[in-house]
Amino acid sequence: MNKSRPVFKFLKSLKNLLGGRGEKISDITLARQSIEVRERVSRWLKEFVFLVLGILSAGFGLKGFLLPNDFIDGGVTGISLLTRAVTGYPLPILIVVINIPFIVLGYFQIGRSFVFKSILAIMGLALALTFIEYPIITSDKLLVAVFGGFFLGAGIGLSVRGGGVLDGTEVLAIYLGRLTGLTIGDLILVFNILIFSTAAYLLSIEIALYSILTYLAASKTIDFVVEGVEEYIGVIIISHRSEAIRVMITDQMGRGVTIYKGTSGFGPKEDLQDSEILYSVITRLEIASLQNKIKNIDPKAFIVMNSVKDLRGGMIKKRQFKEH
Repeated sequence: MNKSRPVFKFLKSLKNLLGGRGEKISDITLARQSIEVRERVSRWLKEFVFLVLGILSAGFGLKGFLLPNDFIDGGVTGISLLTRAVTGYPLPILIVVINIPFIVLGYFQIGRSFVFKSILAIMGLALALTFIEYPIITSDKLLVAVFGGFFLGAGIGLSVRGGGVLDGTEVLAIYLGRLTGLTIGDLILVFNILIFSTAAYLLSIEIALYSILTYLAASKTIDFVVEGVEEYIGVIIISHRSEAIRVMITDQMGRGVTIYKGTSGFGPKEDLQDSEILYSVITRLEIASLQNKIKNIDPKAFIVMNSVKDLRGGMIKKRQFKEH
């Protein structure tokens, strides 16, 4: 059964209703609109599930590991945990209050949909921390640092997959990056160094060191959840046997290739020659195979590789994360 048919019937009934008032809507347009509505509802449901799972996971990481042992993390969550440890204020209230300026900034930097989902995620986390009784798993400091960071990072990553955030640090980093020209990673690093230095002064050096482990575990887990298992590599190949390499990539490896027209830049101007530049995207596990195959065709081929952070369409299927 076509899943779009109930929506199509509803839209067709609407068409008949409007038809009496002179409105003309074709069946093709209705079919297209029904598909769009179904896809939009499906996307909303998937994002909602990601947000709920993110809230539950982050709450478990906080109440099951970090809070009972006074550990902190980086970012806004770390500021909230540090403030709680020093002042004794309830963590749910601190998470909401401290995130407010970052969410307001996100409204101007990213958009309303992002802000709406982030508010849902942050309020949901505050409610989860208030009303859900998570079990305290362990008091072993190393296990607390590793697994507390893991579950907290999984929660933050799932919320990002749902289109929102539980921690507004990156919103601030995006804003400051546009003003200063620094990278987002550099700004987040500076931000977290300040947090952990403050923790070492106000709490103890030991807690600060374990909290750095928590942050590293959370950071790696966020990357894993958001970007997935596969790591994609962009490959640029310059060779006088470009056609043979192109055929090898498309036929043997099943990957797409884009061809650029270029000119060699080495030597006197009269010796410069036109050349074809191949660009393809492969997975990390295919690097060795590609290098060996290129070496068999042209041992002198010039190859440049770089990591690809996001990929959509083409011949490589990647888990999608959409900004709205």
